[in-house]
Amino acid sequence: MRNRSVILLLAISTVLMISSCTKSESRSKSLEQIYKEEGVPVSVQKIEKSKFSIENTFHTTLSGIHESNASAMVADKVDKIHYKVGDYVKKDAVVISFPTDNPSAQYNQTKSAYELAKTTLDRMTNLYNSGGISLQDYDNTKTQFKVAEANWNAVKQSVMVKAPISGTISQINVQESDNVNPGDDLFTVSQTQKLKGKLWASESQAAVIKVGDTVTAKWQGLAIEGKVSQVDLSLNSSMQAFGVWVELNNSGNRFKSGINSEITIYSGEGDETIIVERKNVIVEDNSRYVFVNQGGKAQKREIKTGRTQGLDIEVVDGLSVGDQLIIGGQMLLKNGEKIRVIADS
Repeated sequence: MRNRSVILLLAISTVLMISSCTKSESRSKSLEQIYKEEGVPVSVQKIEKSKFSIENTFHTTLSGIHESNASAMVADKVDKIHYKVGDYVKKDAVVISFPTDNPSAQYNQTKSAYELAKTTLDRMTNLYNSGGISLQDYDNTKTQFKVAEANWNAVKQSVMVKAPISGTISQINVQESDNVNPGDDLFTVSQTQKLKGKLWASESQAAVIKVGDTVTAKWQGLAIEGKVSQVDLSLNSSMQAFGVWVELNNSGNRFKSGINSEITIYSGEGDETIIVERKNVIVEDNSRYVFVNQGGKAQKREIKTGRTQGLDIEVVDGLSVGDQLIIGGQMLLKNGEKIRVIADS
């Protein structure tokens, strides 16, 4: 009796399974029949050309477009600082001065020698003009004066340190009464209406970055723009990368010299090309395909691709302006299959 119950249960289960499979096949065939008669529902997009931009982001330290440091020439105590950070100075303005009584500077001695040489030259010039001395004697006196003048200028520069260029004082490294040694950096003058920075780009990045490409720099919620000014043609062996120089407009000194900024370079902005989303491209055996609407039928078309940026792929061959690219339902398609457009853009 028990065996009969088991057999009956297996029989009922088998009938139910067969019935379920039959209904599933019936529904499947019904759907296939609808597709065959009315076409597979798809959405399409009309192909147009648009601008293609490749973005590469870096981080680098920015500095003034022109910057110059002034260093101490004597070992002495800082006597006076005439400007502060942020002040604008003209070239040759005295920024830091040292005592003039430092024996090693020989300020007074050199000044006296210069004044004596100048007085002697004036006297010898009058004598030469009146025929009182030879040209040789006059030339010797003039040479001695030039040597004395050069010595005097060097001594003045050592105790009265001047701005090497016109610009804004971006850094002062000493305070009054500080002791310094020859070669110590005293201050920096920067021209910050423009900033510059050097980036290091990989081989693939350097291949697309061109002089003139648009650049955006971001720092603490601020943004300024500029251009790529130079792309090195040879690989830096120590960095294993290509140097890329950028210049940025910094009117109003919104960015500070020396800050670390995020730099984005936009390459190829002027190019108009055909762009498709990566999800609409089918990859088979190292070849790439898309489906297009060809007279109400799906045409599987091979394409050649170029640059990529995020989810976008450039199509350099295989698609033309005006083609209707199938962007929805393509996974259900076979080449030559009837389609029904239910949405287009």
